Amino acid sequence: MKDYKKYYTLTAAPEEVYLALTTPSTIHLWSGEPAEMSEEVGSEFSLWDGSIVGKNLEFEPGKKIVQQWYFGEQEEPSIVTLKLHPHAQGTSVELRHTHIPDNDYEDIVDGWDNVYFAALEDFYS
Repeated sequence: MKDYKKYYTLTAAPEEVYLALTTPSTIHLWSGEPAEMSEEVGSEFSLWDGSIVGKNLEFEPGKKIVQQWYFGEQEEPSIVTLKLHPHAQGTSVELRHTHIPDNDYEDIVDGWDNVYFAALEDFYS
């Protein structure tokens, strides 16, 4: 199991980024795929036509999202924490993804950089 941490900068206010990460219609706009998402703790979500699935664990509107991502049978849950910080250019997103299965690590890191956050950066540019 591996962990990944990185900061991304988006040119929108933290409240706007939060809504883009939690509102199904907005997720669809920046990802290009239908999304199932709710801010209800314990609800399950699905992004990129089921490529990313999991359970919502915690929400702090405009500030933080915590999710468990599913990778099949795992000893420890894979947890994604997104913290949104005000930044001179808009928002600094602090990503922490823990307990990534070793064989999925490179694909996950590539997905964060070149799909997930690349799509958000394009959405706000």
